[in-house]
Amino acid sequence: MIFWTVVGTWTGTLIYDRTQTKKTKQKWCTLVSHIARESLPTNQLPRRMTIYLAAPPSDSLSTTREHFVDYVKPVLVAAAMDWDVVEGRREGDIRAALADRIRRQRHVDGEPVEIPFEETPTSVLDPLRARIGVEQWPGENGDIIVGRNTWKEYVRGLHEGWLGPMDAPPPPPPAPPAESPTVLDTDAASPPPTKVAEIPAEATTPSDSTPSTTAEEAKTSDDPPKEEEPTEPEKPLVPPPYNMPDSYASSHLPPSIPSRFAASTAIHFPHILGFFNTPIRMWRFLNRRSLADDIGRQTAAAVLASHRHYHTTSTGSEASNTLSWEQQDVLVQEEQEWHKSVKEPKEYAPERIWLDDVVIDARIGERMRRFELQAVDEERARAIGRGQAGIPGRTGDAEEKE
Repeated sequence: MIFWTVVGTWTGTLIYDRTQTKKTKQKWCTLVSHIARESLPTNQLPRRMTIYLAAPPSDSLSTTREHFVDYVKPVLVAAAMDWDVVEGRREGDIRAALADRIRRQRHVDGEPVEIPFEETPTSVLDPLRARIGVEQWPGENGDIIVGRNTWKEYVRGLHEGWLGPMDAPPPPPPAPPAESPTVLDTDAASPPPTKVAEIPAEATTPSDSTPSTTAEEAKTSDDPPKEEEPTEPEKPLVPPPYNMPDSYASSHLPPSIPSRFAASTAIHFPHILGFFNTPIRMWRFLNRRSLADDIGRQTAAAVLASHRHYHTTSTGSEASNTLSWEQQDVLVQEEQEWHKSVKEPKEYAPERIWLDDVVIDARIGERMRRFELQAVDEERARAIGRGQAGIPGRTGDAEEKE
C-alpha cells in the first residue's frame, strides 16, 4: 500500500503538471498567433529578434538551449518570428559579442577605426539589400536574455559598446625579465688541458669492436642546428574589455547613439546543483506550469512589442542622493543558487562579470526599455485560458469567432 501510494501520487502529480504546462503554453501561443497571419510587403524584411544564451555557472550551454526550446521558442514560432541567437560558452563571451556588434554599427554610422572589422554575413548582405530596395523592419525588434549571468554580461556589453573606444586599448607592457643568477668564471682556476700525442692515420687499424661513423651520420652532425620558428602569441579565449565601469563617468557618448535602445526582457532560468538541493529540484520538476506561465507572459510581451522605461528609485539622504536602477535587480534571486565554483579564479576571465555588481550609467540606463504585457493583453490571455473568445480589437479575433 505504501509503495503504490507513493508511485500513484508521484505519477498523478507529474501528469497533472505536464497537462497544465501544455495548456499554459498553448494559451500564450494563441495570444500571439494573430501576428503570424498578418501580411508583409514583398520588399520588407520581417521582424528579427536577438536571443542571448550563456552557459549557466558550472554547467554547459546545452541546459540553456533546452530551457529556451521548452519555454521561449513555442511562443516565437506561434507568432512566426525570426530570431538570431548569440551564444556564450564562457564568462565574458556575451559581453564581447554585444560590444562588437555595437562597435560595428557605430562604424557603419560614420565613426572611423584604425583596424578594419572582419566581414560578416550581415555586413555583406545589408548593402546588397539596400541597393535592391529591400527595407528593414520599421518597428521594434527587441532582445531576449536568458538568465541572470547573461543579463549581467548584456548590461556590461551595452556600456562597453557605447561608452568604450572603437579600437582596442594597447596591451599592457610585458613584465621585465627575471635576473639570471651570477655564474662564476671557473676557466681561470681550472688547470690547462693535457696535450695528447697525435697518432698517424696509417698506424690505426679498424677493429670489430670499434663502431665506424657512416657518411650520413657525419653529414648530419656537420649540419648547423635549425633555428626555431617564432610562434605567434596565443589569442585570449575571451577578448579583454575595452573599458571598465570606473571609466563610465569620464567617457563621452558617440554622436551616433540612438535616443532609445531596443527593448529587452530577461527570462528567468532557475538552475541549482548539488545533492542536498534535491528536494528543491524535485519541487521544480513537479511545478513547471508556473514557470511556463511566467516565461510565456514575458515572451508574449516581447512578441507584442509593448514596452516601458526601466524604473529608478532614489536612495540615501538628500545630501548624498543616488539612483537605484531597476536593471540592477533583474533576476537577482538567481545568484543565491549559483554553485560555489563561480568564485574560483579563471585564467580566461580577467574580469568577473558574474560576481561584480551591475553598474548603470545614467546615459545608458535612461535609454533602455523593458517589455511588459499590457492590461488588455493580460485580460485576453485569461479569457483564452478559460476557453472564451479573445477581446475584440486584435487582428484575427474575427477569424477566431468564425
